Amino acid sequence: MPTRCDWAEGNDQLRHYHDTEWGVPLWDDRVLFEYMVLDAFQAGLSWAIILKKREGFRAAFHDFDPEAIARYGKRDVQRLLKDDGIVRNRLKIEATIANAQAYLDLQREFGTAAEFLWSFVGGRPRVNAWTASKQVPATSPESDAMSKALRQRGFRFVGSTICYAFMQAAGMINDHLTGCFRYKQVGRARR
Repeated sequence: MPTRCDWAEGNDQLRHYHDTEWGVPLWDDRVLFEYMVLDAFQAGLSWAIILKKREGFRAAFHDFDPEAIARYGKRDVQRLLKDDGIVRNRLKIEATIANAQAYLDLQREFGTAAEFLWSFVGGRPRVNAWTASKQVPATSPESDAMSKALRQRGFRFVGSTICYAFMQAAGMINDHLTGCFRYKQVGRARR
């Protein structure tokens, strides 16, 4: 049995996510948007809940296509509020629609949203060397800067803690513990 980050030992779904996705450097705009949406919905909840509902989110939000979501109106909000396959929170649903519109603006301005998002770590993953979960911070100067820049561009539910979780998930920051079997694997991943 490999040694993992302790947060991933909760259930099979967490282990699979940890072992295959979390912390792998990601440049795909659609998947980055998915991570951004899921991290916003996770605020105040456990990641296990979000992973359990992930397929429901994909179905409800057109596979996280920002172009489709940016066109959502009041009927879509009502549809989503009735969908028990997702977290039914009006503020987070409305933020997702606004964020899709802002995300498309990023793509138009920078060519890809990834270029803008990765700029907060200089285009390369920051590799930390934590030996225990209690050492891992909830925010960083990079997540503070990302949060501020995104809010200035009209994004919502993008506080520094949410941005830090997003950066960890998308591989912008390698916060696998040094004793975790994924630490070195993820550290070798490149664009």
